[in-house]
Amino acid sequence: RDTTSFQAVLQPKASNSWTGKGQACRHLLHLAIQRHPHFRGLFNFSVPVLLWGELFTPELWDRLSQHKAPYGWRGLSYQAIASTLSLLNSSENAKLFAPPRDSPPKCIRCAVVGNGGILNGSRQGPNIDAHDYVFRLNGAVIKGFERDVGTKTSFYGFTVNTMKNSLVSYWNLGFTSVPQGQDLQYIFIPSDIRDYVMLRSAILGVPVPEGLDKGDRPHTYFGPEASASKFKLLHPDLISYLTKRFLKSKLINTNFGDLYMPSTGALMLLTALHTCDQVSAYGFITSNYWKFSDHYFERKMKPLIFYANHDLSLEAALWRDLHNAGILRLYQR
Repeated sequence: RDTTSFQAVLQPKASNSWTGKGQACRHLLHLAIQRHPHFRGLFNFSVPVLLWGELFTPELWDRLSQHKAPYGWRGLSYQAIASTLSLLNSSENAKLFAPPRDSPPKCIRCAVVGNGGILNGSRQGPNIDAHDYVFRLNGAVIKGFERDVGTKTSFYGFTVNTMKNSLVSYWNLGFTSVPQGQDLQYIFIPSDIRDYVMLRSAILGVPVPEGLDKGDRPHTYFGPEASASKFKLLHPDLISYLTKRFLKSKLINTNFGDLYMPSTGALMLLTALHTCDQVSAYGFITSNYWKFSDHYFERKMKPLIFYANHDLSLEAALWRDLHNAGILRLYQR
């Protein structure tokens, strides 16, 4: 167990934001965590959120080589990892939020938008867009659903697998391209070597040279102007910590253990909880999930299916408990 003192654990990691974070918030999530007897022992804000070139050392390689992706690099190519991280070499790759040109906001308010059917007819679009930053993920259909899900996108989170699967599965439902925009940034979840290889190719502006995605042209996903500053990479240590502390599923000890990892939505929501001052979750699983279709953009009712690679029941319980503790606001109806 982490023996870091409680005060140190609750200190926000400087590299995840900028100085002056958290002033004048009406409901600071850090204070809610500090007051809660259970969650104050789970949150550790000293764990790095993002991985970038300066953190890549022989010691880190040796340690993470002991763990399989997404928790490490066991069995992955040193050259592929090293060459990718060498391109993440600016302060923009090290921080989720770049320091603004004028004075920083006194309270960083984030909305994380899942794709759950609960959002269909919710009319939450204006509330979502009112946040300072909006996280979206996977099959984030916006056109035609602006009133329910808003239009603002600050971060798009994904694995290469979930991104490409979403484009195939939801193309006919409106997800015909990954969100793009001048101020939009991409958060890669390193679930496989594919993510490192795609990230490197995206920064260099070249076709993917090898693997399952060989020949893919990243600019078709991320836009022709995508430079290194638009890309973030979640740290394997963060994914490991989030899994062990918050989402340690019983599935890990079953035949499906090697498949299990937290869902993309869970990783984005927990990332926001470790970097923002206030967090609202929209389109995430709730106790009455059965009333709603799997996704908000489906034309016909389609029940949510529980697959073995995620533990959505465990995630639902976590969001409920965090909401009840006042640490996040979970949209429910």
